[in-house]
Amino acid sequence: MKVLYFGTPVVVISSRNEDGTTNLAPMSSAWWLGQHCMLGMGNNSQTAANLLRERECVLNLPSSALVDAVDRLALTTGNPVVAGYRVEQGYRYVPDKFAVSGLTGQESELVAPLRVAQCPIQLECRIVSARPFGGADLATAFEAEVLRAHVDQDLVIPGTRYVDPVGWDPLIMKFCEFFGGGHTLRPSRLAEGWQMPHAVSVQAG
Repeated sequence: MKVLYFGTPVVVISSRNEDGTTNLAPMSSAWWLGQHCMLGMGNNSQTAANLLRERECVLNLPSSALVDAVDRLALTTGNPVVAGYRVEQGYRYVPDKFAVSGLTGQESELVAPLRVAQCPIQLECRIVSARPFGGADLATAFEAEVLRAHVDQDLVIPGTRYVDPVGWDPLIMKFCEFFGGGHTLRPSRLAEGWQMPHAVSVQAG
């Protein structure tokens, strides 16, 4: 198989640029264990550079209702120097990711990057380790420790500190297509730039 990308929740990562502004980047190579999260990021991204330099971020988890806002961030980069292959894929430099996405910044409590107000789950984190991943110096695996979790009260099971798995409807990305509530929502703009084929309808015979 050319692509092994079977689907994970979308995370909009807030990271701090060198000028103090907040960069936003959607990604879906993330998994959690306990109070730690592993993030896989391409090394040409502004987010990877910010995480290596600042060692902190916010992991904003959008619900499926935010699919359009998240997709507006696709094919954008906070790096003013856009690599040639990324230009060919359709990427463009956007300094204000909040403006292009229509999302709103919200002050964090323990880290510098802004949270995304519309995301019902926001995790303030520090980066505790970073190491090469995938060979050829193409990507980095970041380990993030969750310092503070902000969860919409409607998603918390009453009387507990647990998220309601039925009430929580995460935006899922698999093979450059968005899913929510178990249903296909729309292809990501990445599908065209990365030349990902669309699904093939299977007729019952």
